[in-house]
Amino acid sequence: QVQLVESGGGLVQPGGSLRLSCAASGTIFSINAMGWYRQAPGKQRELVAVIGSGGSTNYADSVKGRFTISRDNAKNTVYLQMNSLKPEDTAVYYCNADRIKSGRTYFFDYWGQGTQVTVSS
Repeated sequence: QVQLVESGGGLVQPGGSLRLSCAASGTIFSINAMGWYRQAPGKQRELVAVIGSGGSTNYADSVKGRFTISRDNAKNTVYLQMNSLKPEDTAVYYCNADRIKSGRTYFFDYWGQGTQVTVSS
């Protein structure tokens, strides 16, 4: 059974920082691109950042210069370092893997359960 488990969310004041982690567990042979998405109340889920298996990255304009995505392929883990947080960053953050190879099985568009990030004074 493959799982994506996020951690690191919480409550932080504006201007503060948080680091999210997402670890893939199970029998993992390889993971293609991994990314972070977020969904605020009443809004659609949106892409925050994505990182390819080779390390190429892409960010939403709203987080460029403040957030950094990285991954540790040996640990099957992706991270999101969030700095200079703003109230509008408040959302549930979801981890995504677009393709996971587990044995002879491929899992596509795989999601974690989400972690809440609240930016408030």
